[in-house]
Amino acid sequence: MFMNTKILRFLAKGKSVDYIAKTIGADKKYIRTVRRKGAQKLQVERNHDPKVVKAEKGYIKRVEALYKKPDLVNHPPHYRDGGIEVIDFIEAKDLNFRLGNAIKYISRAGKKNSDPVQDLEKAVWYLQREIDARKGA
Repeated sequence: MFMNTKILRFLAKGKSVDYIAKTIGADKKYIRTVRRKGAQKLQVERNHDPKVVKAEKGYIKRVEALYKKPDLVNHPPHYRDGGIEVIDFIEAKDLNFRLGNAIKYISRAGKKNSDPVQDLEKAVWYLQREIDARKGA
């Protein structure tokens, strides 16, 4: 197995530069170069067998995903866990503003840089407003 491939495999598993350097004896600067280029610009070092190329592309995608900056405006990670975005769930259930916000605060409790208890209290606040509105208060 070639050096770039080894580095990509370790990066895809989330290993640190120090760990990789110690494990395979590669120069840290070289490892950072492989990581920075995202492996997509690196040429496949092995023969151009389609199976090998396909496997390399799979590693490249995983490495890119590890180092891709999260989109905090359109798809924040604290609203995406569990395989569905909160907004997609809210829209699919056709929830109103109060119920949608309650779901939002429940789903992100403990995941965003905020107090999880406070998030749950906000959810309760929105739920109480919805209950009051339905009772006609």
